Amino acid sequence: MKFWLRYPLAAVAIALFAGMLSVGDVSAQGKIREIKQRMDAHNKGLTTLSSRVTMVKTNAQLGGDSETTVGKAIYAKQPGKDALVRIDWEKPVESLSVKNGRYRMYRPRLNIAYEGSVKNATKDAKGNSALGFMNMSKAQLDANYDVRLLAENVALSNGVRTWHLELIPKTKTSYKTAELWVDTDGMPNQTKIIELNNDTTTVLLTDFKKNIPLKTSDFEITLAKGTKVQKS
Repeated sequence: MKFWLRYPLAAVAIALFAGMLSVGDVSAQGKIREIKQRMDAHNKGLTTLSSRVTMVKTNAQLGGDSETTVGKAIYAKQPGKDALVRIDWEKPVESLSVKNGRYRMYRPRLNIAYEGSVKNATKDAKGNSALGFMNMSKAQLDANYDVRLLAENVALSNGVRTWHLELIPKTKTSYKTAELWVDTDGMPNQTKIIELNNDTTTVLLTDFKKNIPLKTSDFEITLAKGTKVQKS
């Protein structure tokens, strides 16, 4: 399904930004250890998140201008369960929700919705896809990725100063590498996925609010009457 080439990368970005990732020991031991501690502390203290989200996709084969999409995202932890994620894009108007291992993607202008299991949404159904980051433990991340510190004090487009990290998969995945830009609070503000064909998806969070009241119903997408639903 073509829409899953677009949306899982954005969904994982929210999970990464929310502090789901920890980093393992690499050559820059001291600095990586500091970043790891800050990310762990941020992750433990975060329960919910809302943010503006900007996604930029580039096509390495076609070249030309990048495709930029903006919207709003919300995220919430669930004790003992997968995190809740919802992304509402503005142009075109489309929504994606991920809840309890299931997804719903709604395209109102086409009067169609797609529903199914997250694990069947991509070819990589064992958690190695970008969506798999959402539920990976620290032990799994340490086992599956080598982490490098690429740069320090890097300014993002909104002026936030960050550490720039690279995550290199230790086993074959559906993408080459992932990059994170982590602020001094231990929260990733930006992520970049480099796919096997060198296409990239970069997602930036801005104007975020942490630990705000959110209800489970906030993650439910209501379909208009007569919407055609395709299930997988």
